[in-house]
Amino acid sequence: MLLKERLMADLKEAMKEKNKMKKSVVTLLRSAIKQYEIDHKVELDDESILDIISKQVKQKKDAIDEFTKGDRQDLVDEAKAEIDILMGYLPEQLTKEELSQIVSQVIDEVGANSMKDMGKIMSAIMPKVKGRADGKTINQIIKQFLQ
Repeated sequence: MLLKERLMADLKEAMKEKNKMKKSVVTLLRSAIKQYEIDHKVELDDESILDIISKQVKQKKDAIDEFTKGDRQDLVDEAKAEIDILMGYLPEQLTKEELSQIVSQVIDEVGANSMKDMGKIMSAIMPKVKGRADGKTINQIIKQFLQ
């Protein structure tokens, strides 16, 4: 089943179950996909949709940081619930150990030895972990290796 079809089926299911949170998240996600397709005049495939979902997760995580600073626990909890729903559409996330192995491999491949090589490393890693890891986490692991 294509991701678009799955989103539509999940939307129908959420409406039947009267699950407002899931309905809201799926509707928002479908509208982001549709907006991208209209803006760029393309039909998105599953891989491109995964990129949009990853961006949505990143936005929610950034929002959690802001809500925490503003001492709004209710909004933090809501954003975490939304992230849980979005993560259901992404492939299984890599563990820190798996990411460390990939980072180590890529550092050897590109011959990186200082922080100046961060761009080379990131551009080599991101296609390998697309949708399965957060760029912020990868960045932290790279910094540990290069220090």
